[in-house]
Amino acid sequence: MKNTEFSLLPDDFFLVDVEDGNTKEAYKTLSPSHTPVMLLSFAASKFTEDASNYFKQLFGLGSVDWRMLFLLSLKPGTTAAEASKTFGVDKGTVSRSVSRLTKGGLIVSGDLHANGRSRGLSLSPSGRETHDQLLAATLNQHHFLMKGFDEAEVKMFCNLLLRFTANLEDLSKLNAQEHEEKALP
Repeated sequence: MKNTEFSLLPDDFFLVDVEDGNTKEAYKTLSPSHTPVMLLSFAASKFTEDASNYFKQLFGLGSVDWRMLFLLSLKPGTTAAEASKTFGVDKGTVSRSVSRLTKGGLIVSGDLHANGRSRGLSLSPSGRETHDQLLAATLNQHHFLMKGFDEAEVKMFCNLLLRFTANLEDLSKLNAQEHEEKALP
């Protein structure tokens, strides 16, 4: 996979010159301020950690737990496997969250799906109430995080992230295809 097939930007746009502190050898590496992938990764990790701590303190919910409540509010009947794919976390993590939320009375399982293995999940009345409290707290955080941005910038930011996510999904498919091709005799 050659970079110029996909991006019009030169490699140097993403790189910075550095010097080895011991050998004084000069070399290039990714620039933390010009590499969107690094910036997004750092921001996502920091946000997830901070949000997890915040919601754990306020509601006793971990990061997958509160994301489950928002997802089930948007898409009642979502399965654990669908949630795993949506969040980009392993099924075991989602399964543990579903177990906690079910025991806590925040979600309920529906009828068995046609595949005979999964059930759609929905918010219970208590889960809806917790969702509404989470929503108020989340909106406060969003307003803080978007300070200094106008509406057009927030819309553009969301659009850029959606496009980036679509590219990420395409890259995942390409990587899987390349892996399959290498595995062939």
